[in-house]
Amino acid sequence: MGSETVNKLAHYTAYRAAGPITVDGKLDEPSWAMAPRSSAFVDIVTGEPGWFDTRVSILWDDESLYFGFRAEEPDVWATLTERDSRIYEDNDMEVFIAGKDTYYEFEINANNTIYEVFWIWKDQMEPGGKFHGKPEWDPTRHKIMEIEGIGGHVHPRGWRFGYLDWDYPGLKHAVHVDGTLNKRDDVDKGWTVELAFPWKGLELMADGRSLPPKDGDIWRIDCSRFQQVNRKGDRLPVSPGWTWNKHGFYDSHIPEVFTYVHFSDKVVKEGLK
Repeated sequence: MGSETVNKLAHYTAYRAAGPITVDGKLDEPSWAMAPRSSAFVDIVTGEPGWFDTRVSILWDDESLYFGFRAEEPDVWATLTERDSRIYEDNDMEVFIAGKDTYYEFEINANNTIYEVFWIWKDQMEPGGKFHGKPEWDPTRHKIMEIEGIGGHVHPRGWRFGYLDWDYPGLKHAVHVDGTLNKRDDVDKGWTVELAFPWKGLELMADGRSLPPKDGDIWRIDCSRFQQVNRKGDRLPVSPGWTWNKHGFYDSHIPEVFTYVHFSDKVVKEGLK
């Protein structure tokens, strides 16, 4: 990861929602219309524009952190229907939320099927680490994935335990398709995703920070999209990843390049005056 990538990381201001958010995938609340949209997602390795427009907005209130994805897609489809299937093998949207020593990975396809993993850096399982000796995090008691990096990239911090059986408490998720799901002979406009993460589930990543955040608090969050087919609908041998920031590697698991999300206590309509 070069200094050029770090210097170009996005900053985003997340405002309070102006009213209740109903998680139905439609993003039709006034708050979503007023919330800032991210820049268009770019190729995870090169930083070149993705061929379909993808953007995300973030809101919050006293109960939850909300994400609203808008994705252009002329043929919306999904195959996986079982929770915690390898959703990255379909077209998907993804969220990564990082703490100092942990991070959370979430993926969703157009079937509203999800995959989630809670990650702990292995150095925190060693003597002196915050998870050392805690029976509830004993990796032998859980369904575990271990990675050093993805796509040939090795992170300088090294190995992580991924807890595949960890479920985010109170999570709400929904998808809305602007078109016809899995109908290959028509042209769709795209799909939207709406997510609500109750603050309670972020305690393991808060590192002592307030939940909900205080005005001015900064969290590191990444949002992305992986695309399995090209413009013609042909399956690709390697799926392009489009992320909020260029990562420089085919690896979503690099917290140092996640967006700086600044939390504002202003209600969204006030914040945009």
